[in-house]
Amino acid sequence: MAAPAPVSHLARPREDNATRGILLMLLAYLLFSMTDTSVKWLSLAGLPALQLAFMRFAVHMALSTGPMMGADHSGFTAPWAQALAMLARGALLMVSTIGNFIALSYLDMTVTAAITFSAPVLVCALSVPLLGERVGPWRWSAILLGFVGVLVVVQPWSAQFHWATLSSLTSALAFALYSILTRRLAGVAAPRTMQLYGGLVGTLCLLPVAIWLWQSPVGPLNWGLLFAIGFFAWSGHHFFAIAHGYAPASVLMPYSYSFLIYLAAWGYIVFGNLPDSQTLLGAGIIAAAGLIIWWRERR
Repeated sequence: MAAPAPVSHLARPREDNATRGILLMLLAYLLFSMTDTSVKWLSLAGLPALQLAFMRFAVHMALSTGPMMGADHSGFTAPWAQALAMLARGALLMVSTIGNFIALSYLDMTVTAAITFSAPVLVCALSVPLLGERVGPWRWSAILLGFVGVLVVVQPWSAQFHWATLSSLTSALAFALYSILTRRLAGVAAPRTMQLYGGLVGTLCLLPVAIWLWQSPVGPLNWGLLFAIGFFAWSGHHFFAIAHGYAPASVLMPYSYSFLIYLAAWGYIVFGNLPDSQTLLGAGIIAAAGLIIWWRERR
């Protein structure tokens, strides 16, 4: 799953705009699901995960840089402390993306999505040592519940356990740290600057690896999807940011779980796969834990 973009200030959150924000949130996660589905398709076609990750960031960077070329160039620069933080944030996004793309090469999409949605639980747990936030018994209980859900999905005790679940867990942890760093930068760094740095780190770091591993897609569909993964991810970030301009995060957060529904649908339509009962149970537990945390934070 692609990571959410920083909150935009395109519009002031208002109650009468909540419906528009929710619809944009649903559109954003539809685009994120199309990213993962395209990656799964191209992985089955034999393209390396690191090549796909490079294309995701290269297109992201091109789309982020283009609008800035005709405007003032303040988006390209930032104070050194902010720049270092944004570079670290971009590195975490790159690690999360690589981990997710590797996992998608081996696991069912609903499994990777369920593990990815443990990230809000990890954010809540890590906010204590990293942000100094206070977490009460309700949220600690939700954190433990979320970890139980992850165990149900991963099934480390089962003969069906796959090493790629560790890659997915690494992706979720990196995404949680990315979210915390985004929270620290929100309101300090410009959203378009964070978008640019996010694409820059992944593009530059993965370019040599992509050249070394490069395999040309076969057929126009695969060529189109190779570029589309970056477009889908960038567009998802774009609409995610706009959605937060129309409605506060406390209203929008529950609709992020539409991602699980989208991926289950794409998995059946494109690959003929249905999630097993164990994955559905674990995903339900993780979602419940995330919603409990959301409910307590909203209160």
